[in-house]
Amino acid sequence: MSSAPFIYVSGPDDYLASRMAKDIWAEVKKDVTDDFSIEVISGQAGKVDEVADAVNRFRDATQTLGLFGGRRVVWLKDVTFIADNQVGRAEGTVKLCEDLQEVLEAINPDEVGVLISASPVDRRKRFAKFLEKTGDYRPSGGMDSKGGGVETLVAALNRECEAMKVTIAREAVEVLISKVNGNSRLLIEETRKLGTYLGEPGKQITSALVEELTPNFGEGDFFESTEAFFARDINWTLSALRRHFFSGNDARPVIASLQNRNRLLIQLRALIDGGEITASGSSISKPMFERAAAKYASFYDGLKTKSGYNVFTQNLWYMGKLISSGKFPPLKALIDHQLEFIRAFEEIVERPNEQEEALRAMAIRCLA
Repeated sequence: MSSAPFIYVSGPDDYLASRMAKDIWAEVKKDVTDDFSIEVISGQAGKVDEVADAVNRFRDATQTLGLFGGRRVVWLKDVTFIADNQVGRAEGTVKLCEDLQEVLEAINPDEVGVLISASPVDRRKRFAKFLEKTGDYRPSGGMDSKGGGVETLVAALNRECEAMKVTIAREAVEVLISKVNGNSRLLIEETRKLGTYLGEPGKQITSALVEELTPNFGEGDFFESTEAFFARDINWTLSALRRHFFSGNDARPVIASLQNRNRLLIQLRALIDGGEITASGSSISKPMFERAAAKYASFYDGLKTKSGYNVFTQNLWYMGKLISSGKFPPLKALIDHQLEFIRAFEEIVERPNEQEEALRAMAIRCLA
């Protein structure tokens, strides 16, 4: 398979990393006929003692001769202790990674085939750098927190379509990735569902089919009412609200979704108007976005987890999609929208039996 002492698979998306590693493992072990010479060791660890157990088992597996001689293969699977987490930062884990590095440096690939898969990984760590430099490094890709890696998701989606002998329209790709909120596992499963629904080879997955059959996943950022509102389409918005309430749903999730989207757009509009970032079509300049993030970090009081209150914690590809879909309102209009959302919320509190009427009136005031 490789002249390197081991194969190393990693990426920001654990599902894609595991998926790639499974394919490689099938190739690594295909010529090994002795089941006792094939070993899979879990690298998932919730505490340092579990890291120690995984490292010790791996050492024994790579240094023990096969029962009937011949080549052995070992997979250290789904390693989690190279990440930037409490276990990964522990002093005991750092020492155990040094021990594991010594074991890997002594590997003879002619005698032992080794595969290591890990996600997520803190690539700043010394051990992570060793794995990439010394091993046969196979990056699995995936969407990261800054919006990179969308092309990996698109490639995985296209491979799944090819396997099912169907095609997918370009605009349908964007809609599907948006609906699953960039989740690779959901993306593959929804693609399989859509391909199965088509039933015959050669047919195409369209954006209309995705809208019809794929639900919205995530935190409600992709509600139809929200999409229609920010597309500035009043007829679509009113129809979407009618469908929402016809299904017996409540007004609060709609208002929350509108507010979350509007907060992000206010921040993006302010940054663009101030010349802090530039956007071309659906693409936002990543270097400028990162410079602005560093410049304004102090204003967010350490808020680093994904939040609509901090645009710099959002997926950059998704931010580009927001400003490219429909009309991007001026800052004054966005602030007026926020005030209207507050007004609508106060109205549904006062008149809880007239929620649909309150939201329809709000939409008309904002979009008519």
